[in-house]
Amino acid sequence: MNPIISAPELAAELAGPRPPVLLDVRYQLGAPPGRPAYEAGHIPGAVYVDLDSELAGTPGAGGRGGRHPLPDVAEFGAVMRRAGVSASSRVVAYDGGQGWAAARAWWLLRWAGHQDVQVLDGGLEAWRGELSTATPTPPVGDFTPRPGALPLLDADGAAELARTGLLLDARAAERYRGDVEPIDPVAGHIPGAVSAPTMENVDGEGRFLPAEALAARFKTLGAADAPQVGVYCGSGVSAAQQIVALEIAGIRAALYAGSWSDWVSDSTRPVAKGPDRG
Repeated sequence: MNPIISAPELAAELAGPRPPVLLDVRYQLGAPPGRPAYEAGHIPGAVYVDLDSELAGTPGAGGRGGRHPLPDVAEFGAVMRRAGVSASSRVVAYDGGQGWAAARAWWLLRWAGHQDVQVLDGGLEAWRGELSTATPTPPVGDFTPRPGALPLLDADGAAELARTGLLLDARAAERYRGDVEPIDPVAGHIPGAVSAPTMENVDGEGRFLPAEALAARFKTLGAADAPQVGVYCGSGVSAAQQIVALEIAGIRAALYAGSWSDWVSDSTRPVAKGPDRG
């Protein structure tokens, strides 16, 4: 299935006999939670899902590392059921336009075994229909997570993949080089990782590049010849957008969910700096 859907396609599906479950996952790092924006206006029928509290677990709890560790599977399932997600549901997630938060919801659902899920290409900025301030109360769904449908990496797996395959660093290039680090306590990148900023996956309006352009980009980065591809970012959010882009290009990739914030939580792990893989 194409992991993205255009705004006109979504509008047509919402008007059809089997409208999808809509998840509003607006979120911006360092900004206020997306709930006020949701209450000010959202696509009619959309249910708000909070990235920090519902698409991520508590950092450090149960051995989970990073700023946005994976949520508890049972709790995630309960959140999705409250949003109306069933095993037979079509699901569309959208955010404010970056595609990062919506891709996190997409990845979690796909990883948990739900196949029929897409990201709204361009997010709410691409939507040309009406907005609503009503909070829906959908019928409770029956979705039960069955983790493992998408590949997942821990720190050791990411280190190994950086040596034997292709590990892409989805953060901005200056963070990869270690020139700056505005969030985490250590600057740099995982040795062997290749810089691949997520902003190069989309056009000026935040829409994903065509499949052919994305395939060419990832081929240049070495994905075509790699036995396995993995992605990390700062905390496993923007990396999910990169995995959507790779999926569009026909490449299956693993997510290092803990990402850089998990990697640097252990001072014994090596850190590379500069423009090269290290």
